[in-house]
Amino acid sequence: MKRDQLGSRVGFILLSAGCAIGCGNVWKFPWMCGKHGGGGFVLIYILCLLLLGLPAMVMEFAMGRASQASPVHMYHKLEKPGQKWHIHGYICFVGNICLMAFYTVVTGWMMYYFARFLSGTSMGLSFEGMITSPGVNVLFLALAVAIGFAVLTFDIQKGLEKISKYMMLLLLVLMLVLAIKSVTLPGGMKGLYFYLVPDFTAINGKVIVGAMNQAFFTLSVGMGSMAIFGSYIGKEHSLAGESVNIIILDTFVAIVAGMIIFPACTSFNIEVTSGPALLFNTMATVFNSMNGGRIWGSLFFLFMVFAALSTELAVCENILACVREITGWNRKKGSLICGIGIFLISLTTALGFSTLSGFTPFAKGSSWLDFWDFIVSNNILPLGALLFAIFCCSDRFGWGWDNFVAEANAGKGIKIKNWMKPIFKYFVPLVTLGIYIYGLITFNWK
Repeated sequence: MKRDQLGSRVGFILLSAGCAIGCGNVWKFPWMCGKHGGGGFVLIYILCLLLLGLPAMVMEFAMGRASQASPVHMYHKLEKPGQKWHIHGYICFVGNICLMAFYTVVTGWMMYYFARFLSGTSMGLSFEGMITSPGVNVLFLALAVAIGFAVLTFDIQKGLEKISKYMMLLLLVLMLVLAIKSVTLPGGMKGLYFYLVPDFTAINGKVIVGAMNQAFFTLSVGMGSMAIFGSYIGKEHSLAGESVNIIILDTFVAIVAGMIIFPACTSFNIEVTSGPALLFNTMATVFNSMNGGRIWGSLFFLFMVFAALSTELAVCENILACVREITGWNRKKGSLICGIGIFLISLTTALGFSTLSGFTPFAKGSSWLDFWDFIVSNNILPLGALLFAIFCCSDRFGWGWDNFVAEANAGKGIKIKNWMKPIFKYFVPLVTLGIYIYGLITFNWK
């Protein structure tokens, strides 16, 4: 099967950033930040991005570019004879499916709110009312999946790369406009203070666990989502430099998302610890209470649709690439069958607050969404980053440091230096493992 290639470096950066930038930045990051005390969480999150997320992204890109394969086959090409690293490749594949099992539903929620504001029927709109409506959830889930896999039926330059370029540029412009509007609301500066000024007394183990999991989630590192785009790019530029560019874009979007949400919360006296409903309840209240709210609400949720679709498209491309390498199917056949499969498994989340609400995997009030998110955010992503570090840095048991560095440093740009080896080989896996174990011990199981 002929390997797809991206047409440009800008396409690679925006597409990879699109995978990283999505609901993790603009839906999950604000409510995680509100839940964990504001500015202190932001500080720990940024440190996790730089010290753990950046090395993990470089390693994942390097494995993808060196192997020119999807996660299910990249280990086969890089591991030594007799090794079993390829088992993790299949776990990465499963992880991407688990992510889409709830992410496509969230994308559908964004589309529903956009449709309601655009049609002028946003008064009385509530998050609780939406998630408990089976018809709304299934309809907009089907729409989100259909749009995603329709784009993927085209070859990567005409479909995914082209669409992602325009979506990402529009997303960035819309975010800046909305952030300026939110910050200038009466009382908005109080929310900005809560968000950007760390309260060190609020930083504890749970904050650190949440920040690390959010860093891996928002970058989509640890389950091969970035490896697939590494396999589509040439060797003109070093991977550390490209990773830095992507993380800057990703962090910019996450920070600006908070600048939209938190000033609006304090301006309209909305509780910042309301969890997954935060963005929906906050912004619906804001827009329904202001002059021109229909226009601003339509713009905001259009931007949210762009953010959600950018990640959905990127992760579904990873799933499609894995399936095509296993089966040999062409893009159209693979897209159709993968789309049907993702739709069926996502029905668990879509109906998890209504028809299937009897499933309570953890503490009271938990749902199918929490179950899938726990598998991905609390397990597959951090453990995947840990395994990438061991594989890339172990000369005896894995690919080896010299092979990794040669691949990562190919091309112009920032280089990985030998003095950095202890960071990649020891710091990343040990710190990740320590935070992961603490997270499991302190998790709210029941």
